[in-house]
Amino acid sequence: MSLKALRNVQPWPPTDPFVYRFYEVVMLYGPVIKDVAHEMFGDGIMSAIDMKLDLKKVEEHGAERAEFTFNGKWLPYRRF
Repeated sequence: MSLKALRNVQPWPPTDPFVYRFYEVVMLYGPVIKDVAHEMFGDGIMSAIDMKLDLKKVEEHGAERAEFTFNGKWLPYRRF
């Protein structure tokens, strides 16, 4: 299933538990993910405009799990 992003403003801190967990993942793992991405692709950012998000339900050891895939264009940092 592909999801199209709807942009809206969320309260801070997030009041919805699902949204709060996404913020928690980014706050906890974001710096490490950034370091690994920079090692793999060079200094830059992933586009949030030219991005696809895929959500799948997977079974692992008899339990349902959620698998999220963020597929975004890599944009190298440029000097102006």
